[in-house]
Amino acid sequence: MKKNYRPVFLVLASFACLAVAATAQNPPVKKVPPRPVTSISGKDVYKDYCAACHGLDGKGNGPAAPSLKQHPADLTQIARQHGGKFPEDQFINILNGSGSMSAHGSADMPIWGSVFRNTSSDLSLAQSRIHSLLNYIEEMQAK
Repeated sequence: MKKNYRPVFLVLASFACLAVAATAQNPPVKKVPPRPVTSISGKDVYKDYCAACHGLDGKGNGPAAPSLKQHPADLTQIARQHGGKFPEDQFINILNGSGSMSAHGSADMPIWGSVFRNTSSDLSLAQSRIHSLLNYIEEMQAK
């Protein structure tokens, strides 16, 4: 009688793949200087500056998320975490680097408010971008 080793081989191969995946390091996030913002649309600003970490849907599943020390926040849950009201002032403080969120741990999130001000000669334009981004993320909130 001939023994069939195929099931045993498949199980061992599966364990080997899992072991390799478990020990694999996440690739480092390539840090590049921010490019100047050209749009004041909240959706465009979000896509260019936030989606890499927070994902296009805001749930923290962007392509750079696996490489970060701390998982990015689910931006769709901000209002829910604050009793159903979106904390606009806190959000602007975080963007400007003067506020912190425990979800971010250390200040790993770039301070986009200063980036917007430094890449634009018009400060009111930078403020418009910040408020457009705030409005866009406020629209993302889970109902």
